[in-house]
Amino acid sequence: MTLTSFGPANLIKRSPETHPLTWRLRDDAEPVWLDEYQAKNGYAAARKAFADMAQDDIVQTVKDAGLKGRGGAGFPTGVKWGLMPKDESINIRYLLCNADEMEPNTWKDRMLMEQLPHLLIEGMLISARALKTYRGYIFLRGEYTTAAKHLNRAVEEAKAAGLLGKNILGSGFDFELFVHTGAGRYICGEETALINSLEGRRANPRSKPPFPAAVGVWGKPTCVNNVETLCNVPAIIADGVDWYKSLAREGSEDMGTKLMGFSGKVKNPGLWELPFGVTARELFEDYAGGMRDGYTLKAWQPGGAGTGFLLPEHLDAQMYAGGIGKVGTRMGTGLAMAVDNTVNMVSLLRNMEQFFARESCGFCTPCRDGLPWSVKLLMALENGEGREGDIETLLGLVGFLGPGKTFCAHAPGAVEPLGSAIKYFRSEFEAGIAPTSAAVPPLARPIVVGA
Repeated sequence: MTLTSFGPANLIKRSPETHPLTWRLRDDAEPVWLDEYQAKNGYAAARKAFADMAQDDIVQTVKDAGLKGRGGAGFPTGVKWGLMPKDESINIRYLLCNADEMEPNTWKDRMLMEQLPHLLIEGMLISARALKTYRGYIFLRGEYTTAAKHLNRAVEEAKAAGLLGKNILGSGFDFELFVHTGAGRYICGEETALINSLEGRRANPRSKPPFPAAVGVWGKPTCVNNVETLCNVPAIIADGVDWYKSLAREGSEDMGTKLMGFSGKVKNPGLWELPFGVTARELFEDYAGGMRDGYTLKAWQPGGAGTGFLLPEHLDAQMYAGGIGKVGTRMGTGLAMAVDNTVNMVSLLRNMEQFFARESCGFCTPCRDGLPWSVKLLMALENGEGREGDIETLLGLVGFLGPGKTFCAHAPGAVEPLGSAIKYFRSEFEAGIAPTSAAVPPLARPIVVGA
């Protein structure tokens, strides 16, 4: 699989009018450096924002365009920007790019940073202008060494061209940008854990409120946005709200395009920029090419390991938050994984829950103790040593670690695939119960979530 796999030849028709994120990509997958980026209309949106738009107008334009976060939560970007304080006396503010892309089966931000580093820098420059932030950080997953090298070079190019630093484009506005590599912790994808890590603290999520817009990095107002989110900003500023909204398919409540993909034993695994509202079947069959010969589709996840499993009959769902929500899970990152007929779901879930248990920050008891407990039960079922009541205990953990029951969203995301796997493939879990096992009291029977 390559990061520039864009499907069958008849589908490769990228243009500025239809593919605002990817039309500048080179066919050889080499980075687009400053001269080439500017030749492809790069930084034109930044020049427009600085010369022709008031700072509040930039915020309103992004809000009107309906841009939502592309990191998985899907919070409206313009609304988030609007939470930053209006008090002009607060002259120290920060813009953070969340580039800690550690969601299993997700690599969309990596492609943007490695091949289009100036697109991210331009998006951050416009956003900094709108938010009146004087300093920005790209908090990068430590394993993304190529992305770090390319981003640092692009930052230096932008500085030399007067696009970063002091008095940018003669506007009197100053903005410094730094690339900060993390230590490889999944929990840093949570914005307040990211802030703690950037400050040199343990990467635990913070209590909210106060929200980062009020009290963020070093106690100052801070806005945190995902890589793909920020990369959408230049096109919105350059081409306008109506055009951006027109990109989505009919029926989609989310606007613009989205980087989507499929991994697993499909014929053409890869990553594509597609309009919100495209069906998962089109993504799976027309772009990913369906399953390889000799394999059939058993289940799929729509957007990373923290989203629930769906069945082949759910492929007609539209790929946007509400469309995937209708079939019982979340859009997540939009990069789907195909599970083939040779995979045992108990083994797959044991592997996933081991990852989530290891990546827990350990701050709250349900997550710290509940996830390792689920791993222990799944290992027993995987080895045919499960006991009567183990499945009910797992379902109890799904309830007790669900939304609103833990300090942050790590545990709810971790148990969502577990609950869906038991729902659709319970017989595989039952097969792991030892024939002579004695019944043990389950965690709770019945489970009454929220009681």
